[in-house]
Amino acid sequence: MTEETYLVLRLTPQKESQFNPLGTFNKSNDFLSGKPSSASPANDFKIDSVELKAHEIQDLRRDKTVTDIVRPIPIALIAPVAASGPAAVPTAQEGATWGVQVTGALQSTYTGNGVTIAILDTGIDATHEAFNGIELVQKDFTGEGDGDQNGHGTHVAGTIFGQTVNGLRYSIAPGVRRALIGKVIGNQKSASTKEIIDAIQWAVEGGAHVINMSLGFDFPGLVRWWTENQGMAVDLATSKALAEYRDNVRFFDRLMGLLQARAAQFNSALVVAASGNESKRQIAANYCIEVAPPAAADGILSVAALQTAGPPHQSLSVAAFSNIRPLVAAPGVDIYSARAGGGYTSMNGTSMASPHVTGVAALWAEQQLQRTGTVNSNTLNAKLIGNADLNLITTQSFQDVGNGLVKAP
Repeated sequence: MTEETYLVLRLTPQKESQFNPLGTFNKSNDFLSGKPSSASPANDFKIDSVELKAHEIQDLRRDKTVTDIVRPIPIALIAPVAASGPAAVPTAQEGATWGVQVTGALQSTYTGNGVTIAILDTGIDATHEAFNGIELVQKDFTGEGDGDQNGHGTHVAGTIFGQTVNGLRYSIAPGVRRALIGKVIGNQKSASTKEIIDAIQWAVEGGAHVINMSLGFDFPGLVRWWTENQGMAVDLATSKALAEYRDNVRFFDRLMGLLQARAAQFNSALVVAASGNESKRQIAANYCIEVAPPAAADGILSVAALQTAGPPHQSLSVAAFSNIRPLVAAPGVDIYSARAGGGYTSMNGTSMASPHVTGVAALWAEQQLQRTGTVNSNTLNAKLIGNADLNLITTQSFQDVGNGLVKAP
């Protein structure tokens, strides 16, 4: 009987008064382990990555301390959407890209100074001029080494904290001086939900205030694995993949709930994620796909993509590809940013909108740091949602754009 890797979440009664708010990895690959203080919810929790046989899973489910057991599933990059025509190239005369303008970042007195950002993506081109003067802490979760052979992660990073070049500002938070770059998507190997959980832990331990993710559960890849690797019939493989998909969503719900509970007393991180690009409103108005996990998990700030009708950018609408039921929206079409290997390029996608929200979150986080000396991720989330508005959006359906366009402080 073969063994397979499972994630096991344990939640046990708390008796000790000391609490390590970040938790540590131990020899059994614990993800989170901590003991809340007497003022915290009376539970310890930890997530183990363990090899189990089928009968061992059943035995483990009888353990009253175990609340979740899931088999990790593959993660795929939310890839950019092809442009329908040539992208408009911003100029120094404009001063800033349209995304920087409409979010109010250009007028904000905050730039993200003192805030640490984490990006879980395809890596980064650390030699690009856009990142001069920024401390980049890289960790590879793919086994392929640091760097960015895809270009997606470099573009995302540029949108968040790329440095102004030749008088043109294209980033929301150019004052950020420290970033954690977790490479979770490679050319040959992408992450599973196990590596994403490990990467989130790494980012939190590294002091990230905001974590940006532009990736989704790879349901087709999971079905292929069961059919091609295990020889299952398609209908059986689809049923099994659906069950594992559901279980992983619930697992992320529980994980984010634990992180939110911890944020009430300790520094934690706000997780921002792209909602997905599977909708096709250009074919039919109702051809709309729900937010893709993990962005759909409770506690993750999901982001829709907006497009502009053009200068002066007073008329915005939801992008045709943007998935529905996000919490907020941000610019995601004709987004100009750094290109891996040098130079700059434009991309489209909710994964271009997500870094706009992460950048705006950095501005609100700087405000918190100045006022209180700390960043509370729950308050940060409330600021982003509460200050989003619909004033410039012509398509004001809540299911399309959530609470609306994020706004800088």
